[in-house]
Amino acid sequence: MIKGNLHIIKNVVTAIVVTLFFSCSNDFDDVQKVGILQNQPIGEAEDIDLKYTEYKDSTVRLLANLLSPKMLDYSNRSFAFSEFPDGIELIIYDENNNKTTITSDYAIVYSETDIIDLRGNVKIATHEKDTLFTEQLFYNQKLEWAFTNEAWLFKRSGSPSYGIGFDSDKEFKNFQLLEMGGDFEFDN
Repeated sequence: MIKGNLHIIKNVVTAIVVTLFFSCSNDFDDVQKVGILQNQPIGEAEDIDLKYTEYKDSTVRLLANLLSPKMLDYSNRSFAFSEFPDGIELIIYDENNNKTTITSDYAIVYSETDIIDLRGNVKIATHEKDTLFTEQLFYNQKLEWAFTNEAWLFKRSGSPSYGIGFDSDKEFKNFQLLEMGGDFEFDN
């Protein structure tokens, strides 16, 4: 009788272990899926036309207009960011309503640092017809400062200048050049 009960107990224990083993593999599959979902964007938007405005003295003034075919929101990450895989067009308006247009093939905005990383055919055109071309440009929104270590071409009235690497304020009034070339005119 003891041998019969022992055999039944072994079969029951084996059945429980096998059941737990297979149920754990299903749970593990679910855990893997959660990991994949955490790497996915928390939101997606298409055909973005976002306007940044300022309300002051009973008037609303347009500061900037962001246009993009697609935005992916990764604010579910520990280092949150928004990605624009199909590029952006950003139009910035100054106090006199003059506009500067920034375009790129790809962009990523880091929420915590307020850094914008523009990549691929980056072009900045001011209302004064000054135009900067480069393959990658970073913009610090807090400091209103642009910088790159890539090759660039800057067209201003007169001959174009070119180089590798620069830092500049948003209006290109105060800039530092690392390596540069081109023809220059100096006032005497």
